Amino acid sequence: MFERFTAEARTVVTRAQEEARRLHHEHIGTEHTLLTLLADPAGPVARSTGLDAEAVRADVLQRIGGHNQDGPVLSDADAEDAAALKAIGIDLAAVREAIEANFGAGSLRLPRPPRKKRGLFGKVVAGSGHIPFTNRNKKVLELSLREAIRLKQKFIAPEHIMLGLLREGHGLAMLIMHDRGVDFDRVRQEMERSVGATAA
Repeated sequence: MFERFTAEARTVVTRAQEEARRLHHEHIGTEHTLLTLLADPAGPVARSTGLDAEAVRADVLQRIGGHNQDGPVLSDADAEDAAALKAIGIDLAAVREAIEANFGAGSLRLPRPPRKKRGLFGKVVAGSGHIPFTNRNKKVLELSLREAIRLKQKFIAPEHIMLGLLREGHGLAMLIMHDRGVDFDRVRQEMERSVGATAA
């Protein structure tokens, strides 16, 4: 399947892993794929959805947590815990600042243990740090191939990946787009038009 991917589509897939790593996530979900599709503000996905990658990244951090350039970002559930602590006089942000002032920036980040995998003959060896795609995101990539076949095209472009996201219809990327008022039918039409112009 990957031999059909254009250079731009391959970049989307590889940058999705970089996005997950940047946010300190241990999976590559639909949200990371959406972020890479939005990386070019003049690209077809950003134009058709009207979304900004930074705003979507903030949504991802708010919903599932992670890290940004300023350190840990709390998810909604973590924020509720922080509010409960504040109610009894414990300011989590102040505690974090005090710890980092005494022990250095990033001192609260736990080091990731090396992933273990089975090597030849079942021997356990250290992993490469590869971040796996979620099953849903794998399905999106499969559906991008089906979208290319449906449109009678022999290549898979970023627009096909966006069509795959829309066709799969679930996941954090779809939830964020829905909450931001994206018109899915219009995006689908614009992706088909864009990829049709590329094929011509």
